Amino acid sequence: MNPTPAASAPLRDDVRTIGLIGLAHGTSHFFHLLLPPLFPLFIREFGFTYAELGLLVTLLFVVSGSGQALAGFVVDRIGARPVLLAALGCFVLSGLALSMATGYGSLMLVAALAGLGNCPFHPAGFTVLTRRVSAARLGHAFSVHSLTGNFGWALAPVFLTGLATAFGSWRVAAVGASLLAASVLAVMWWQGDAIDDRLGHVPDVPLSPARGAATLATEHPMAFLRMPSIWLCFSFFLWSSCALSAVQSFGGPALQHMAGLPLSTTSLMVTGFMLFGAAGIVIGGFLATRSERQERIIGPCLLGSAALLVLVGTGVVPGLWAVALVAVSGFGVGIAGPPRDMLIKRAAPPGATGRVYGTVYSALDLGFALAAPMFGSLLDHDLPSTVFYGAALALAMGVLSAAAAGSGIHRRHSAATRPAT
Repeated sequence: MNPTPAASAPLRDDVRTIGLIGLAHGTSHFFHLLLPPLFPLFIREFGFTYAELGLLVTLLFVVSGSGQALAGFVVDRIGARPVLLAALGCFVLSGLALSMATGYGSLMLVAALAGLGNCPFHPAGFTVLTRRVSAARLGHAFSVHSLTGNFGWALAPVFLTGLATAFGSWRVAAVGASLLAASVLAVMWWQGDAIDDRLGHVPDVPLSPARGAATLATEHPMAFLRMPSIWLCFSFFLWSSCALSAVQSFGGPALQHMAGLPLSTTSLMVTGFMLFGAAGIVIGGFLATRSERQERIIGPCLLGSAALLVLVGTGVVPGLWAVALVAVSGFGVGIAGPPRDMLIKRAAPPGATGRVYGTVYSALDLGFALAAPMFGSLLDHDLPSTVFYGAALALAMGVLSAAAAGSGIHRRHSAATRPAT
C-alpha cells in the first residue's frame, strides 16, 4: 500500500491524528501538576517547606529535561508510537506511587516517574504531527497541541483538589490520576495506527531541495547544535517556563499570603490562567498560519501578560480582582503558543525534527527545574509579590530571545531561497 503524502492527507485522518496527539499532550501537562496542587496537604501531613516541595518539581523536570533531548533521538530512530505508549505507562506508575507515598523519599520517586513519562511527549508529538498532518492544517495542529496542553494544566488543580476534598484524602486523588493515565493509554493503543509516524511517513521538506539533500547526506546528526537559532529558541523556552512555574506552582500560595484568600479560590487562578490561555491559543493558531515573522506576534502578547503580572505584584489590586488579572494574563501567553511552535519548526533543519524539538523543549523542563525552588524559597521568606515580578521579568526576557531567534531564522531562510548567481 502506498503511503498517503502528508500534503494531501484526508481531513478525517488529520483530525484523528491531531486529536490523539492532543489527548496525549494534555495528559503530560496534567502530570506536570501532579504534585503542586497538593502542596498544602503535604505540608499539613508531613511538615515540608515550600522550598522542599519546590525541589520535587525540580527533580521532575530535571529527569524530564535530561531525557527529552535523548528522547528526540530515540523517536527519530524507532518511531513515536512505542515511545508515547511507554511514557503513558510511566504516568500510571507515578499516580500509583503517589497513592502509597509515606514521606519525602516516596515523593521523590513519584516526581522521577512523572518526569520520565513526560520527557518524550514533545519530540514524539511534534514528529507525528509534522509527518502525518497536511501542511495546510499544520498551524491548526500546533494550535490544538498547545490548547490541549493548557487543558491538562487547567484540569489538574480542579481534578486533584476536588477528589482530595470530596474523599478527604489526597491518596484517592492520586489513584484517580493513575486511572486517568491508564484510560488514555488504552485509547492510544486502540487507535495506534493514527499516531504511527512510520505509516504515511513523508520526510521533512527542506526549504531548498538541493541544499536540504546535501545536508541530510553529509552533516553529522548533531550538526543542528551549531545553529544559533536553535539555542535562541532554547533560551526563549527557558524564560517562558520560568514564568509558568511561578504562576502554576506558587501563584496560588502567593495570593493566599498577599490577600488572605482560601486555597479553593486561589487554585481557580491557575485553572483560569490556563483556560484564558486556551482561548488565546485558538487565536494564535490562526495568526501563526498567516505570518512569516512569528516573533512579531509573540512579543506584544507576552509583554502585555507581563504588565498584568506586575500590576498584581504591586498589591494595589484587591484579592478577587488579582485572581482575575492573573487568569487574564494567560490570554497573551496562549496566543504566543502556536507562533512559538512554528518558530521552532522553521528553525529545524530537514530530517532533524525529533532532535530539534527534543533539545529545544528540554529548556521547558530546565526552566521549571530552576524556577521551582527559587520561587518556593521566596515564599518561605514571605516575599509573595516577587513571584509575580519574577514571572513578568521572565516573560520580558523571553521576548528578547524570540526576537533574536526570529531575525536569525528569517535571514537564513532568505539566504536559502535567494537565487544563486
